Parts: sequence; C-alpha cells; structure tokens
Amino acid sequence: MINTKEPSFRDSVNLMFDRAVAKMDMPPGLAEKIKVCNATYTVRFGVRLRGAIHTFTGYRSVHSEHMEPVKGGIRYSMGVNQDEVEALAALMTFKCALVETPFGGSKGGLCIDPREYNEHELEQITRRFTYELAKRDLIHPSQNVPAPDMGTGEREMAWMADQYRRMNTTDINASACVTGKPLNAGGIAGRVEATGRGVQYALQEFFRHPEDRAAANLSGTLDGKKVIVQGLGNVGYHAAHFLSTEDGALITGIIERDGALVNEAGMNIDEVRNWIAHNDGVKGCPEGEFVENGALVLENDCDILVPAALEGVIHLGNAENIKAKLIIEAANGPVTAGADQILQKKGVVIIPDMYANAGGVTVSYFEWVKNLSHIRFGRMQRRQEEGRHQLLVDELNRVMGKAGLPEVLSDTFTERYLKGAGELELVRSGLDDTMRAAYGSMREVWHSRNDVSDLRVAAYLVSIGRVTDSYKAKGL
Repeated sequence: MINTKEPSFRDSVNLMFDRAVAKMDMPPGLAEKIKVCNATYTVRFGVRLRGAIHTFTGYRSVHSEHMEPVKGGIRYSMGVNQDEVEALAALMTFKCALVETPFGGSKGGLCIDPREYNEHELEQITRRFTYELAKRDLIHPSQNVPAPDMGTGEREMAWMADQYRRMNTTDINASACVTGKPLNAGGIAGRVEATGRGVQYALQEFFRHPEDRAAANLSGTLDGKKVIVQGLGNVGYHAAHFLSTEDGALITGIIERDGALVNEAGMNIDEVRNWIAHNDGVKGCPEGEFVENGALVLENDCDILVPAALEGVIHLGNAENIKAKLIIEAANGPVTAGADQILQKKGVVIIPDMYANAGGVTVSYFEWVKNLSHIRFGRMQRRQEEGRHQLLVDELNRVMGKAGLPEVLSDTFTERYLKGAGELELVRSGLDDTMRAAYGSMREVWHSRNDVSDLRVAAYLVSIGRVTDSYKAKGL
C-alpha cells in the first residue's frame, strides 16, 4: 500500500524543482516565476450522443511562455485533473529546455475513458474540445501546439488539425497547429516510434560512458541486459522492441493492466503485443509466466527497469524493494520524490523523465518545422547525395581496375553507401544527436559538481538555467 505521506505528482515535481533551485544563484522572485503555471483553462462542454447531451471537462495549462509556441500533449483519461495537467506542463517546460527545442511548456487533458466511445463519438467529442481550445488560441501554430499523449494518437491529432483548419481557412500554416499527425495529414516519418526510440538512444548514450555504467554497477553493453518494462503502450512497446531487436537486451518482464508476464530467457515483444491486441491483456500469453499482481514484478531482479505508463508507480511503498540497477523513466513522473530519495540511497541510478522521454517532443519539433517549411526532409538533397556517393564508388572501382586489383567494395557496402538519407533516416539522426547532446549537458553537471549526486538534479539545473537565461534576455 502507498504510504499516506506520499507526495502528489504535482508536489513531486515541485519538490524536485526546489532541490535544484536551492543549488542555484537566481535573482529574487525568478524561481517562483519559473515554478508556477502561467495559466490553466478549464472547459466544460456538451456533446449530443446516444440521444442525450453528455458534458465533458477538459484542461489546457500553459506553464511558461519564455519561448513560444508552447508545446505539450493532450491526454484522454479518467484520471485527468488540474493538478496533473499543471505538473505535466511544468515538466514540458524543463524537457523542452533540456533538449533545446524552442518551445515553452504546456499540457492538456480531457476527463474521459476513450474505450467507452466508438470512433464516431470520439471524433465528435474531439472536434468540440478542439473548437473550445482553438477559439481561445490554445491550439495555434504560433502560440500553442498540442501532440498525442496517453489515450490519444495520430487519429485524434488529425481530427484536431482538420477542425482548426475549418476554423481558420486562410491560415497557410494550419497543419502546424498540432504534431503527431498521420503522414497523409502532414505528419513526419518516425513520430510514432519517437519516444520509445528516444529511450533507446538515451540508454545507448548512458552505456557509452564507463564511469556512468560503473555508477549503476553495470558493465559492457546493452547486449544481454535484463529489462523489465511496465506498460506496453506506444512508448513501452517501441522501447522494448528496439532494445531487444537492435541492442540484444532481454525483456524478462512485461507489466500490463491485467497482470504481468515473466520469462528470464527473454520474450518476443511483437508476439506479446499481438496477444494484447487480440485478448485485451497479457493473461494466457505463451511468451511468459503470468503473474496476476503485476505491480510485484517491478520488484523483480533486473538490470534495467523501464516504467512506461503512469506516474507514481514507484513510490514510498515499494521503493525499498526495487532491485533494478538502472531506472529509465519512459513515462512522466513514474518515480515519486520520496521514492527518488530512497533509490538514491540504495545506489540506483535514475535517468530522469524530462530527458528519457524527450524523443516525442524532439520529433514533434521536426514535424512542426516541416509543416512550416511545407517540404518533407530529404526531398531537396537525397538524390544529389546519392549522385556524389556514386561518383566516389565509380572512381574507386576505376582506379582498382586500372591497377589490376580485385574488387574490394562489396555489393552490400555499395548499396548501403549509395543510399541517400530520406525523412526517416534524417529524423532518427536528428533525434540521436539531440539525445546525445542533452545527455552530455546533464552528465557534465553530474560529474563536475560535488553538490550534485544524481542525473535528475543535473537535468533540472541545466533546464532551469536555460529558462532563466531566456527570461533574463526578456528583461525579467
């Protein structure tokens, strides 16, 4: 059972902010200005469904406008409330600053269980919610740009973009009003996988540094590392899929709503996901042994724990029992402030959420830029790049042939070398570069300051410092 002294999600974010600010020299009052949300809009609207009018409550919170537009997802969940939305908006501010995307932080939510409505009903609800936000410029390409979150995806973003366009028929940049859209509606290749791919890149970067691996009592590479994933939604699935298929990690535990699967030899993530899609849970899946109390699997032995669902799943009630050496927060706020302190004392290294799950907002930034430029990435240079590579290959083959040397360039190498980068390759390259640079800024603080013992405080120090610099530049 969770300890009654457990801080709320919003309190956890504020506590972690305060821990970092205490180590900074800031002008009087500026810390409070950065800490609080600028504004939160609450909307209650009615939609006629099934012969009656149903009233829904939604929120859109703007945490910081030190840069505009502000950016942040919209989630559909019965757990949505003002405190949660404001905490998530604050995290978005710090996340965007950490990975240097030119956005302020925002977040939105609708108190709804999307599973209770059919597609047509969800479209009606989404369009009305969009109307209520857009008429107040809380959806706008240059002021407030939502994205998918828990309970929403490409479909909902396409509806939102279309509704905005209907309301702003002369706005040439209307497609940039939301990100996370399907490709055929102005989206970008690699957006669906982005957050999970970012988790993979974050772990790869962590494992590049022997000093950091040693801090977590780990060695070698990701190959063979035992990983437990909590939540096999979009983020958890892609993270687990890439880690297992590309890096050789073993997914030994998968925790879902109805329970968990455990298999020390590792599981096929695609098989598990297909099973969930057809059975609405993991129970009965032959990939692993079913454990009815899935939360207990968080406490199993593993090298890396990936909480990728809800906030607060690692708390005062179970932190002492966590055996993972490394936790990477693929979800927002999965470790409470109290649990964070316990885990630090145990020597567990935590890669914080504001960095670990920043892949989504990074690729959303790329999509926003694509929508504003009205051209897909790679269109102008891909074939020119292939042509230059072909010149080099042809010249090497000519010189080798003239010298009577055997052919040394294999067909496989030639094919891969000649292929120019398309949109997906460029998106992945940009995301990888972003995750490497952001990690470098965090670890520099982590290892250079005696008063910083963990990556979370380091991340806050970097991001708050950048927000502070923006406000100072505005004259505050």
